[in-house]
Amino acid sequence: MNVYDILEEYLNQGKNGVLATIVKKRGATPQVAGAKIFIGEDGKIFGTVGGGCVEAEVWQEARKTLKTKEAVIEHYALNGKDVENEGMICGGNIDVFLEPVFEKYRDLYRNISYFQKRGKRAVSITHFGDGVFYKTLLTMNGDVIGDAAGEREEVDEALFYAKAPRVLEGKIVEPVLITSTLYMYGAGHISQFISKAAKTVDFNVIVMDDRAQFANRERFPEADEIIVDEFENVLKYGNADVEVYSVIVTRGHKHDALVLGEVLKRKNRYVGMIGSKRKINMLFDYLQQKGFDKALLKSVHAPIGLTINSETPQEIALSIVAELVKVRGERV
Repeated sequence: MNVYDILEEYLNQGKNGVLATIVKKRGATPQVAGAKIFIGEDGKIFGTVGGGCVEAEVWQEARKTLKTKEAVIEHYALNGKDVENEGMICGGNIDVFLEPVFEKYRDLYRNISYFQKRGKRAVSITHFGDGVFYKTLLTMNGDVIGDAAGEREEVDEALFYAKAPRVLEGKIVEPVLITSTLYMYGAGHISQFISKAAKTVDFNVIVMDDRAQFANRERFPEADEIIVDEFENVLKYGNADVEVYSVIVTRGHKHDALVLGEVLKRKNRYVGMIGSKRKINMLFDYLQQKGFDKALLKSVHAPIGLTINSETPQEIALSIVAELVKVRGERV
């Protein structure tokens, strides 16, 4: 779950908390601008803005924000002494925006989470200071969620594609960052472990199989979406604006070839397929005969996963998710 999902759970239980976001960074810091944590009224922390002394100080400030109900920007300097005491290797500065969570913005928070997972671009604007606090979510198609419908005119289209928040006078303007989405084709036992591991490292997990007895909520309770459909319909699902990672772990060569052929027709950040080198070479030869470019086929991660001498389903899943994280970390 991302912090917005956790936040909504708290609101559903009649509880509240504070959302803290890095809105500016200078120098070497553990996290980038846009990183978030949610601090519940019970003191629990979800997410990270860097760990160590920084998170401890943010937690303390969040307790104050819970009482005052007023949003603030706090500056944190990772000076030499802090770095040495905490065993850290960074020494930059960050500005953190702490905002109280209000029930009135439940739909706005829910939509941010939904847009992240569905690849829908939006911008949130939070006005604060001198007793002022209101939020607006603007979408690319002109929808306005929250307060201040007139905000639409203030946002340049480029902000929808920005990678970090902007601090302007009296407000924070923040793009909704699209979540990395993992499409997993095949709902066998290895897939169950991949799904669990991928969720822990913030992938939006979508499982697809043509068998309802395998692709179901009981077997994949943590998945964001479960699709039961024929593999030939792979391209019916998805959004071209989403950063897509495709993992092919079906129950047989025939289905693997079908899914791979369909998946390679769209833009992917990563495509990986399980199987022996012999099986993979056979499938690649087959797809080449059907007109697929050899260079495109070579871009497929197959055999899939990092080499860690994995044998059990759990170990294989770990090697696959590790490779997903590695590729994600190589973003330009």
